[in-house]
Amino acid sequence: MTRLLFWIVLFALGWWLWRKATRPARSNPPEPREEQTVPMVRCAQCGVHVPRSNALQDESNWYCSRAHLEQDRADRGR
Repeated sequence: MTRLLFWIVLFALGWWLWRKATRPARSNPPEPREEQTVPMVRCAQCGVHVPRSNALQDESNWYCSRAHLEQDRADRGR
């Protein structure tokens, strides 16, 4: 029985060493790229946050759409 266990362990060790030697070397995974953040602004009319590049500015206020800009101008005119 001891001889059988010896041969099983020896075979497993040989198999493990063979697999380790024949596997291609693992390269480090590429580092995740930093995603660029986009400045966000809050619409003065509805409060929705939109990217600054898509927003409309009137004085110091930002708006998500032309309709909200016009609506806020009309409300301030009263």
